[in-house]
Amino acid sequence: MSKNNDTFGKTLGVVIGLCLVCSVIVSGAAVALKPLQDANIKLDKQKYLLQAAGYETTGDVGATYEKHIEARLVDLKSGDYVAGDAEAFDQAKAAREAATSTLVADDAGSKVKRVPNTAQVYLVKDEAGQVTSIILPIKGAGLWSTMYAFLALETDMNTVKSLVYYEQGETAGLGSEIQNPTWMALWPGKKVYNQDGEIALAVAKPNPSLDAMNQVDALSGATLTGNGVTNSIHFWLGEEAFGNYIAKVRQGGLE
Repeated sequence: MSKNNDTFGKTLGVVIGLCLVCSVIVSGAAVALKPLQDANIKLDKQKYLLQAAGYETTGDVGATYEKHIEARLVDLKSGDYVAGDAEAFDQAKAAREAATSTLVADDAGSKVKRVPNTAQVYLVKDEAGQVTSIILPIKGAGLWSTMYAFLALETDMNTVKSLVYYEQGETAGLGSEIQNPTWMALWPGKKVYNQDGEIALAVAKPNPSLDAMNQVDALSGATLTGNGVTNSIHFWLGEEAFGNYIAKVRQGGLE
């Protein structure tokens, strides 16, 4: 009986020992690989921003980004630029914490609960260093997921330069088509505001009674995803988010 107990104890000891060794190896690998993972995340973000800005994402992405993209921080309440390291700023973390965010009063259907008091924007510059467009990070609920995108506007803050979704979990072949280059190509030149100055840009089925410049064709079989795109745009361009900043840029106050 004692022999069996000894065998069981030895087996248990070996199992525990192996678990500890594996845990150390996995933890060590995670720590060692974190800098590489962070670098890859940064590179992917730069590629999507360059895509939204209309620049090539081949070659030296870092150098192209440094030359043409300038990250800035904006106080969403005042609409003014504020000091700080915009590249290192963790906007997602700021939005989660009560001390650095604000509860949303009206989410415009986007299902955003809190907005950071300070947010990132990205100034796009040409070869001469002149700002040609501004990229705003937006997000909102689709059918199955939170969808994240970069919305690039010309300096009139009314004309869309591009809309690039970089993270989403919508239905494959339906809602996921928001990342299809053919659909993304429908956005450039569309207008955010209607003649009354209201945010009117929307994903919708063609409607002759509405201005075509405010409409982007809906995706077949993905009505709720399309609604999510519309809701996200209306929220982030509205008073709860970038509205004050957009108003100041349109008035020339932030040149």
